Amino acid sequence: MSRHPLAALLLLTLGATAHASDTPAATAPATAASASASDLSLSANVTLASQYRYRGLMQSNNKPAIQGGFDLAHASGFYLGNWNSSISWLGDTNSEVSAPVEMDFYGGYKGNLTDNVPVDLGVLQYYYPGDYPSGYTSPDTTELYAGIGYGPVMFKYSIALTNLFGFADSKYSQYFDLSGNIDTGVWGLVVNAHVGRQVVRNVDNGTYTDWKLGLTKDFGQGLSVSLAYLDTNADRAVYTNTRGRDMGRATGLLSMTKTF
Repeated sequence: MSRHPLAALLLLTLGATAHASDTPAATAPATAASASASDLSLSANVTLASQYRYRGLMQSNNKPAIQGGFDLAHASGFYLGNWNSSISWLGDTNSEVSAPVEMDFYGGYKGNLTDNVPVDLGVLQYYYPGDYPSGYTSPDTTELYAGIGYGPVMFKYSIALTNLFGFADSKYSQYFDLSGNIDTGVWGLVVNAHVGRQVVRNVDNGTYTDWKLGLTKDFGQGLSVSLAYLDTNADRAVYTNTRGRDMGRATGLLSMTKTF
């Protein structure tokens, strides 16, 4: 899961700085390059979750998932990132499919219109490497997203430029996400609330609403634990896998995340 081009990009950036300082004549460029490098920050994260849910739907058939990724951010607000998770939903919905990993690649810009009004614009590529039978609609999905917030609340809109997660003829499907993370001021607890609406084009009864309510405890040094309740009104006829499990049924989710 750590196969990711961001690390290579950072190494190339640092390498260019080192080469620039090899000779006295390059002193000024080296100083500029050093300042540029200091504007970059690289972080990593790893999560162990009791299961993986995305937009309310089970991705790991109610089994634990290991997740992790990298983020490279520039002081200007531009960023690149990669996130990965173990999954089973593709094989759970078609026994001829073998695709155990989800890999997400994204890039965009985060800034502030004014105080307490953040914005987030970008593109996200969901990639599912694996083996698929002939004629299978690819689950790989590309989405554009735009978000605007106020204080602890954020509204985000996403639109698919491709078919959505393997649904045929579903291009331009949309997702509406309203989320809030409110610090209680008590014992480092943050309340996490979310409601989302997935609109799936040209799929009968494919559109649904999902919601979540949870708590996150920050233990410091990049370690946090979250507990949440999730549910959806997804149509069972559409979102039941070949194991007979309703992918949108209510559940609790426990996760532990370490950020570096």
